Amino acid sequence: MSARRYLLLVLVAVISLHYTLSVFFYDYGRVSSLSNLAQRLGLEQTIANLSQVTTANPSHTPYSNLTEFGARANATFVFLCRNNDLGGVVSSIRQMEDRFNRHYKYPWVLLNEEPFTDDFKQRVSVLTDAPISFGQIPREHWYQPDWVDEDKARNGRLKMMAQGIIYAGSVPYRNMCRFNSGFFFQHELLRPYRYYWRVEPDVKFFCDVHYDPFKFMEQNNKVYGFTITLVEWEATIPTLWATVKEFLNENPQFVSPHNSMDFLSDNGGDTYNLCHYWSNFEIADMDFWRGEAYQKFFAFLESKGGFYYERWGDAPVHSIAASLFARRDQVHFFRDIGYRHDPFQHCPQGDDWFRGRCACDSRDNFDYAPNSCIRRHEALYV
Repeated sequence: MSARRYLLLVLVAVISLHYTLSVFFYDYGRVSSLSNLAQRLGLEQTIANLSQVTTANPSHTPYSNLTEFGARANATFVFLCRNNDLGGVVSSIRQMEDRFNRHYKYPWVLLNEEPFTDDFKQRVSVLTDAPISFGQIPREHWYQPDWVDEDKARNGRLKMMAQGIIYAGSVPYRNMCRFNSGFFFQHELLRPYRYYWRVEPDVKFFCDVHYDPFKFMEQNNKVYGFTITLVEWEATIPTLWATVKEFLNENPQFVSPHNSMDFLSDNGGDTYNLCHYWSNFEIADMDFWRGEAYQKFFAFLESKGGFYYERWGDAPVHSIAASLFARRDQVHFFRDIGYRHDPFQHCPQGDDWFRGRCACDSRDNFDYAPNSCIRRHEALYV
């Protein structure tokens, strides 16, 4: 056998082995490249000598809008995190990939107020075959604006600290709430997308998701989806509802005739009952946040300084807007998606628990705890 014929047979064997391993380990992460495989088999020079021979590389296939289950929606995951959140980020992404996205390969957008480190990006990128982008938040979208009266803001923080309120003294937490309320959907990496699924470090996704929630939102004209409802601490938002009523008096045209005011108030809007959707889990329509009603609403809230003088959170802000500016049938309870963000969790019940092969205890479910508002949401549809 000639040396050239021998080398060609070796190359064919190496390529065949490579693609066999690629198929075999498809669901368990990326396999080594051809060059790494050749190195392990001691064939580096053989491959180098025949470098003019080329083969298709699946990793270079252009990103398509098609999956094995059909067309994707125009959607992405959004993950606000820091470099020191790496362990929790890896855990959350791995679960989401295993439970849902390994079939659909929706892209990921990770955002940070500082640049992500190379180590962070490398550790995260190996977790998914989907496109993944790392972005930095513009300074003006994150830090406390210069026009905020810092003495007044400091006094507000001290007052909350004396009341034992979580994150009472934290300015970065307030930055995050303001960013999630009014700016994340404006980031350049998110502008091409319409729908998003918000993910956070160290959350749990307990169940297999056997359908595409993004397509569900799109096909059913939903604008906001949630899993957990909660009662807000009144001390964090003492003037928020008065500000909301002031905005509504000036802009009644934005209120939907089929709104969910009864979820927010027990007396037709006179007072706020503090119910909100817990926004660390959201599947929602960014075009809703980009629309005229929400843009004017956020600008009005921003002008009052309550994100810093008090501790207005994105959860009540998003919940109030979705409940008032959207129709009630455009807000959806994803009861079949198992989710935990300490200390609260939603665990699906009955058939949903079995179909999802859920890892949570169905008895450990916050839905009907005293400070859950899910009954109010369900009463909207009775």
